[in-house]
Amino acid sequence: MSLRAGIVVTGTEVLTGRVVDRNGPWLSERLTELGVEHAYTLVVADRPDDVRGALRFFADQGCELVLTSGGLGPTEDDLTAQVVADFQGRPMALDAPLEERIWRILENVRVRWPNIDEEALRASNRKQAMVPEGATVLEPIGTAPGLIVPPPEGIAGPTVVVLPGPPRELQPMWRDAAATPELQAALGTATDYELRMLRLFGIPESEIAETLRAARDGGIDIDSLEITTCLRRGEVEVVTRYEPAQAEVYAAFEQAVRDRHADTLFSDDGSVVDDQVADALLAAGETIATAESCTGGMVAARLTDRPGSSAYVRGGIVAYDNAVKTDVAGVDASLIAQHGAVSEEVAAALAAGAISGLGADVGVGVTGIAGPGGGTEEKPVGLVWFAVTHRDGRSVTRSVTIPGGRADVRDRSTTVALHLVRRLLLGTSGIPGR
Repeated sequence: MSLRAGIVVTGTEVLTGRVVDRNGPWLSERLTELGVEHAYTLVVADRPDDVRGALRFFADQGCELVLTSGGLGPTEDDLTAQVVADFQGRPMALDAPLEERIWRILENVRVRWPNIDEEALRASNRKQAMVPEGATVLEPIGTAPGLIVPPPEGIAGPTVVVLPGPPRELQPMWRDAAATPELQAALGTATDYELRMLRLFGIPESEIAETLRAARDGGIDIDSLEITTCLRRGEVEVVTRYEPAQAEVYAAFEQAVRDRHADTLFSDDGSVVDDQVADALLAAGETIATAESCTGGMVAARLTDRPGSSAYVRGGIVAYDNAVKTDVAGVDASLIAQHGAVSEEVAAALAAGAISGLGADVGVGVTGIAGPGGGTEEKPVGLVWFAVTHRDGRSVTRSVTIPGGRADVRDRSTTVALHLVRRLLLGTSGIPGR
């Protein structure tokens, strides 16, 4: 049986939704990479009893490793270290060298605010330097040190890794923690897993459920694999985790997916369409530009998310108002008058305008009705027209009616646009299904 772990995310602001939890999912992926079975994530308020209750729950469930996030600051409600120490039966003690290291980190604060109460700052500094006896200290990335706190000698229980809340501090500190002998020892019973991801676009998630049934009926022992499916941003992700001994079973399952979904399987190595579009543009030495209406620049935003995107992205036009479509993006006003702003003709004109106006090789045009108002029986809310055009004359247009609210329509439109770009650049015949 593989090593089981739990994650405690502390913070009333996370519990109430004022802040979105980014640490839990990120840590879950890191645990999976290490062959650890992530059993639970609990989000609790900044209350000692709630944190203590989460730790007790994980211990009762047989988790051998617990990761905590947050509650390591200098204020009175930052009590995670103390709660973990009490839970593990380890008294707190001042780590004087650590206190001095944190004090040096605070030098910039003292320089920036010369009138700050240094005595109060020193007291806060001292609080963060109190650590459980027998714990391994993880050096601060900000001002808060992390901790690896094992159970007392001879007593069964989880090893607790205490990490700060800000992701910019937690992520590098976790990498430091994973390299320590103490955590390596705690991971001694982790299972060696293989992890594979297939991505498909243009089919509903129910089609994958049918593929799983067909694979089982065909004699593939898929029950020996851990297969999860997820619909994200209009794409279906099929993630499979398995022990190396099941490699042949996984190969048979992957082939079954290929056989049934050859037209819609676009990634077998975990790569996302954004990266594939970027790689194709770089390989061809070509550039891209957008002219967007309903997506308001979101396609351009995705294209520029990747570092180095200035090598292939020329820019984008947010042509929301019809006057901007005509005056800036170069759309003939007669096309709007005759066909409407949400039409194949206007989408194609936007793509052409992106090429001519911004000097790109590839142009993307998007126009649609994101809602919640503005729809008609002929053109309902969620209808979006796309056009992708190449300077050499290749072009593809496509309409999709996307379900959901305004945010869903806009977000999934960016995915459709990028897949159309990918197919045009790679010369793939056909356009993925609705």
